[in-house]
Amino acid sequence: MAAERDHRPPAAVDAPDLTDPAARLQLFKTLGDNTRYAIYLELARSARPLTTAEIADLIELHPNTVRPHLERMRDVGLVSVEVAGRGDVGRPQHRYSLSDAAPSLGLEPPVLPVLARMVLSMAERLGAGPTDAFAVGEDEGHARSVAFRSAPSSLEAVVSDLDRLGFDPVVHGDPDDDELAVVAFANCPFGDLAERHPDLVCSLHHGLIAGFLAELGDTDVREFCSVAARTPCQVSLVGAP
Repeated sequence: MAAERDHRPPAAVDAPDLTDPAARLQLFKTLGDNTRYAIYLELARSARPLTTAEIADLIELHPNTVRPHLERMRDVGLVSVEVAGRGDVGRPQHRYSLSDAAPSLGLEPPVLPVLARMVLSMAERLGAGPTDAFAVGEDEGHARSVAFRSAPSSLEAVVSDLDRLGFDPVVHGDPDDDELAVVAFANCPFGDLAERHPDLVCSLHHGLIAGFLAELGDTDVREFCSVAARTPCQVSLVGAP
């Protein structure tokens, strides 16, 4: 008699520390496989988590071929898995989606930009201002900093996180102040949203950086120049007293 299959949910996998170059290398090496890259694209395009069978149908492979690739992607932190009910034969349905650690390639589901535009319009209708947006960004920054508590410095941590978010940060010094670091943003992932709602979007960005650094504690924001003040926008950072 064949051994009974184990249908327990996959064991939880600790999120990789992407401040570690080795972890980042493993993540991108994993995407170097054609099948895993195809899986990544389908998950990035999907507005909801997908089952193994759905992924297999989309990339025209057998589910048994897809499963080990999904496990490898989960091991390096590219995908997250949830158990949602049971399938046709009574086994748990494992549904996969891109994890928060997955790099963005600009393939987010089209509903997300629509949602962002509506949320910003709603915020303006309700009278939310830059102070409110800063507070929301600050809370998000506090939460995002948790994954970087072992980083060598707050500057390296915040630059790494902003790079992950797609801001393409470029760091340079100030010739008049050796203690000042200026981080310019070669790309704004908020795009036209920042142009349409600069007060709200740039305040969200400002709060995100301020909250992130406040949580880590050794660097402060000296000045934040939004897209309305200069292009590209930038932030000046200085060591906390």
